[in-house]
Amino acid sequence: MAAEPILIVQVPRGGAIERQLQEQPPPSLATADVLIQIGPTDGEGNLEALAGEVVFSVPGPQELSRHGEDIQHAVRQAGTGTAPLVVEVGAAEELLEEQAAPVAAAARHAGRMAILRVIRPSET
Repeated sequence: MAAEPILIVQVPRGGAIERQLQEQPPPSLATADVLIQIGPTDGEGNLEALAGEVVFSVPGPQELSRHGEDIQHAVRQAGTGTAPLVVEVGAAEELLEEQAAPVAAAARHAGRMAILRVIRPSET
């Protein structure tokens, strides 16, 4: 029986980030305790609203590597609850290892499920 994931990565269906995560995910997301979830989108390609408690939000994935300590602090300070803790990225086309690793590390120390959620594809 597979263990429960500690991190779920939610991305919108049909974008470059979906392809990247399915074909070549960053090493920190290519582990047995991480689940990649392709979610339904609205008419504009935005990921439909999903459950969870947003504890940290950034406009793009490059901010994740810059705010690793802040993400860990936000996850630790979230308190006890049942809703998954969500680190939200406004828009992305891909996730690099240096961007994904801080979130994966924070999830491994969270007291509950964590989600890395990308809302929409970046405008290129």
